[in-house]
Amino acid sequence: MTVNPTGTVAKDGTITLSGTYRCKAAGPAPVFISTSVRGEEVRQELGGPAARCDGARHTWVHHANPRSGPRMRPGPAEVDATLLRLGTRGSLPAPTILATDRHTVDLRPVAV
Repeated sequence: MTVNPTGTVAKDGTITLSGTYRCKAAGPAPVFISTSVRGEEVRQELGGPAARCDGARHTWVHHANPRSGPRMRPGPAEVDATLLRLGTRGSLPAPTILATDRHTVDLRPVAV
């Protein structure tokens, strides 16, 4: 699981992050890439795309526009990306972290 060192932030607040991952299939439970970004005064949980777990290296790109709270601004931001399997134990949800990466990312303004 990796996070690229640069991302973008648009004037409307849309954040784009990307990176790579690799995972192997281990049952039918879905796997997702969960992302969050933290700036000086802002922390936003962004969710993320579904992952394909076939043992190969894949790239991921996630575009998110949080609709509430203050917006991220261009500049350095701490990004967490987690490869997360959503399974169950008995009748309870049981997410399992498969891999994680945390880096400071340079959020650059989107050129219009």
